[in-house]
Amino acid sequence: MAKLFVRNLAISLDSYVAGPNQSQDNPLDEGGMRLHEWVFATRTGNDRSGSEGGETGIDDDFVKAGDVGIGATIMGRNMFGPIRGEWQDAEWKGWWGDNPPYHHDTFVLTHHPRQSLPMDGGTTFHFVDDTPEEVLRKAFKAADGKDVRLGGGSSIVRQFLQAGLVDEMHLAVVPILLGGGERLYDDLGALPGYTIGSVVRSPAVTHVTFTRA
Repeated sequence: MAKLFVRNLAISLDSYVAGPNQSQDNPLDEGGMRLHEWVFATRTGNDRSGSEGGETGIDDDFVKAGDVGIGATIMGRNMFGPIRGEWQDAEWKGWWGDNPPYHHDTFVLTHHPRQSLPMDGGTTFHFVDDTPEEVLRKAFKAADGKDVRLGGGSSIVRQFLQAGLVDEMHLAVVPILLGGGERLYDDLGALPGYTIGSVVRSPAVTHVTFTRA
């Protein structure tokens, strides 16, 4: 049976998955790049960016596994771009250029739906204003038997966790303090219904996996 996964979600020790003040010139927010340095140090991370080199091992294994078996992605509007409110710039097509790294149907949650946006490489962005349950239903249908990945940001992940829809969540805990930005754990309590499945540590980050009971 297909499942909903959160994979490789980097989080600081003070529970931030993004820094403050996202902009077109600063897509990862102020200080947010520090959360993802462990990815860019891996061989898989370098391969995806068109670079050579990088380390193998625990971190590389998690990065590589992030795409395995995924047939559709769900993300929040802030992950797609920095534009807020009504879509003023129809030319904005996301952070990733003409060939985004998803290569399947990708559902962007927004209060301002717009026409679907097909891109090179098989990615099509669908802009939807629906409940988590309805968006997940559409994503499972698009995935055609494969699993669905839930990307950022923190608000979207919280909504799906609160609805009890996430089957497994992998957090990469980075040993830094951001001091501000977008927190994951706000209003989640003790994550009822979820247990810690595994804890694995590399020199760079601690990988914690939560599974739904």
